[in-house]
Amino acid sequence: MKNLLEIHDAHVYIGSFYILQGVSLVVPKGEVTLLLGRNGAGKTTTMKSILGIYPPSEGKIVFKGEEISNLPTHKIVNKGIGYVPDTRRIFGTLTVEQNLIISRRKGTSKDVMEERLELVFDLFPDMKGFMKQRAGTLSGGQQQMLAVARALMNENDLLLIDEPTEGLSPLLAKNLINALDRLKEFATILLVEQNFRTVSKLGDNFYIFDNGKIVHEGDNIAELIADKELVAQYLGVSI
Repeated sequence: MKNLLEIHDAHVYIGSFYILQGVSLVVPKGEVTLLLGRNGAGKTTTMKSILGIYPPSEGKIVFKGEEISNLPTHKIVNKGIGYVPDTRRIFGTLTVEQNLIISRRKGTSKDVMEERLELVFDLFPDMKGFMKQRAGTLSGGQQQMLAVARALMNENDLLLIDEPTEGLSPLLAKNLINALDRLKEFATILLVEQNFRTVSKLGDNFYIFDNGKIVHEGDNIAELIADKELVAQYLGVSI
């Protein structure tokens, strides 16, 4: 199966607002697909439509060959989709360890849990030092590590990661992106990110959103980087 996820002509309304206007994209298995564009362009809504939070009124979403467009969120997630929201949404009064424990799906064995924890420590070695610390006392970078780690505690085929470097220092952002690059060995990633310079070396293919539509797509990040006019027009950055 080449494409792990496919979205076909999705139209999404939130209240009276017409947010996604015929979005179609594919997420190839084993790759990192970038969703790029300015704030409010429709990237996060696309993520939430995949999860069934904002299901499309028209079009369909297919995961591992099965249409999931009309399934409730908990059933979609249980099919092997992990989500790291832009707001992190950690449980601040619980310890890091407790945050990880409650993130596992029902029926997950102790052996699998230990294997996933080893993966987390391999990607984020610093987490070993604050497992007993309350999550609300962590720095922004540490909280982002935890948000990603929670999605790794289950054997997910697809990770939806929304704005992981937001609010992080350049060094922490670079370290996080390096960890995500290594994650390609274990899962397919659909990544929303505003920091184009940071993620440009990470993505295998990309879609650029503008006003709820995909205005440009490709599988050669180098060509996108070279198109300074396009980058400036839709991403608001100069290279």
